[in-house]
Amino acid sequence: MPFEIGIRGCIVEDSDKWIYDWFGETAVCPEDVRKVLSEARGQPVNVLVNSYGGSVFAGSEIYTNLMDYAGEVNIRIDGLAASAASVVAMGGRCAMSPTAQIMIHNVSTSVAGDYRDMDKTSETLRIANHTIASAYSIKSGMALDEALAMMDEETWMTAQEAKDKGLIDEVLFIDEEQRSIFANGGLMNSLKNSAKSLYACIPILDKEKMIEAYNARREGIEKPIVNDDSESLARAKSKFLNLRRIEE
Repeated sequence: MPFEIGIRGCIVEDSDKWIYDWFGETAVCPEDVRKVLSEARGQPVNVLVNSYGGSVFAGSEIYTNLMDYAGEVNIRIDGLAASAASVVAMGGRCAMSPTAQIMIHNVSTSVAGDYRDMDKTSETLRIANHTIASAYSIKSGMALDEALAMMDEETWMTAQEAKDKGLIDEVLFIDEEQRSIFANGGLMNSLKNSAKSLYACIPILDKEKMIEAYNARREGIEKPIVNDDSESLARAKSKFLNLRRIEE
C-alpha cells in the first residue's frame, strides 16, 4: 500500500508547526514530509493536496524533497493548490479533481524600515518570484517569463486549464469522450453543436405538401406532411439519442 502525505491547511516552517498543533489548526511542515519519505524507503508515495499555501521557503523545501525522492511520487489535488501549495503540486506526477483549483501568484511579505529596506525587500521578492516560477517552468515547459506573467496576474485555473498549461498531468474522473468535450470549449458548446446537427437532420416541412395534407384532412384522407425520407429520420433519431447520452 502506498505511503500517504497530506498537504492540508497552512504550509509552515518546522519551527512553527508546534504552534498550529497547540491550537488544533491544520498545518504541514517539511519535517512531516521528510518523515514519511524516510519511512517509505523508495516505495510509491501519494501526496494529497488541499492547501491555501503558506511559507514560500517551506513550500520550496517540500517540493525539493519530493523531486529528490527515489521512488514514485503521485500528487492529487483534491480541493485547492494555492500559492506555496501549487509549488508542492509540481513535485511529481499530478492528477487533479475536476472540482479543484490551482492558484499561482507573486511572493509577498511585510517589512518595516526606511527606503533602503523597501528597495532591498522589493529585490528579494523579485528573486523569490523567479525561483518559484522555475517550478512551473520545469513542470510545464513554459517559458519563465510566461510563468512570471501568470504570477503577476494572480492566475486561478480549473483542472482542464491547468492541464492545458502543462501544470498537471491528468484530470480525474474524465474519460476520453468527456475530455474531448472539455478541450473543445465545454459541455454547452457540445450541446449546442449537437442540437444544430439534430435540427439539420430533421426532414424539412414542404409548404405545398402541408396545404395538400390540410385539404386532404378536410376530405377525410390521411396524408403525411413531411417528405418520406427514412434516411434523414434515422439520422435525426441517432443524433437525438447521442444528445440524450451527453445530457445524462
